[in-house]
Amino acid sequence: METTVSRSSFLNKLPFLFLLLGLACLVYFVSMLANNHERAMYGYLFGFIATLSLSLGALAFVLIQHITRAGWSVSVRRIPEALIACFPLFILFFLPIALSLHDIFPWTHKDHIDAILEKKLGYLNENFFLMRSFAYLFIWSLMGVWYYRLSVSQDSGKNQSYSGIMAALSAPGIIVFALSLTFASFDWIMSLNPHWYSTIFGIYFFAGCLLFALAFMTLIAMLLQAAGLLKNIITPEHYHDLGKLMFGFTVFWSYIAFSQFMLYWYGNIPEEIEFYTHRLKNGWEILSWAMPITHFILPFFLLMSRFLKRIKIILAFNCLWVISVHLIDLYWLIIPSYADPNSHAHGPEHLSLSMFDILGFLGIFLVFLGFFMFVLNRQKLTPLHDPRFHESLSFENF
Repeated sequence: METTVSRSSFLNKLPFLFLLLGLACLVYFVSMLANNHERAMYGYLFGFIATLSLSLGALAFVLIQHITRAGWSVSVRRIPEALIACFPLFILFFLPIALSLHDIFPWTHKDHIDAILEKKLGYLNENFFLMRSFAYLFIWSLMGVWYYRLSVSQDSGKNQSYSGIMAALSAPGIIVFALSLTFASFDWIMSLNPHWYSTIFGIYFFAGCLLFALAFMTLIAMLLQAAGLLKNIITPEHYHDLGKLMFGFTVFWSYIAFSQFMLYWYGNIPEEIEFYTHRLKNGWEILSWAMPITHFILPFFLLMSRFLKRIKIILAFNCLWVISVHLIDLYWLIIPSYADPNSHAHGPEHLSLSMFDILGFLGIFLVFLGFFMFVLNRQKLTPLHDPRFHESLSFENF
């Protein structure tokens, strides 16, 4: 039973290739900073949050599998475990943002403080913001590395009690994760438009993160099998369940997105609707009106069928589609804030894709992808000695 990647395999070279490509993108990005530092940092923030959302979704998946003591997912669990082991990398990725708060967040500028923002300064101030931000990253890094190491330590077969420990601590872990993710989404995305607020924004962001992770995990599993690995370990039954989860969270994301929009549309209070009004003109309305079709209707029908979920090529297309629309959604959340009339930046009013956005995302994501593949390549590709591993092998959908 092949469960490790051969050291002579081309797969061993991929981490370094992705790492070099990512560093090249970041070097080129830095070389362009002098052209428009403020716009560049919005592109960098997009790349940071987009890549981070993958690890956040993976951490949610791991915690959910442990708290439910799920057996079916053991075969695929090492992939999200490798994703969450890379969390410490984001502490380094966040440093440019920490050093450029004045270029990104309008509430850091005293000349933009009005009566509404005056009441939020107890929360929205630079020192407290940085303390919270590094606390989020430290907590996620601690959780990610701990779960990864405990799972890997079982591979020797000497101690199977770690599964019980991980399951027991997943309940408080989910609470800590939910709170930290919610406040991080408030701080890093919602505070770009500090007049606007939504109490369900954290749930909206969480749903997108988990969708991204599920689609990415499925694609990686397919690529590993195409390389001749995990042939008898990940079966159509596992792909079917991953497809079902993507279907369920597609519906969940749509429900939260519509609920959030509908309440503000119905209330029609000026300071509460500015987030949407800015995104319904000057080209941004193209993305706004396309979102219900691309993020809900198409995935809904493509993922609903049991038959379609069990055809690899169609499921792979669905995964690529889900990842693409998630990235577009994050772009829609972040980049228009640069052009918001209430922003200090006062950038271009119209929808436009900048090289800063492309390089910021590719640089961070490719470096992250290189580290992820390096971590994945170091250990067995599945938790062979997990007590529920054989249950996962014999799992069938009914």
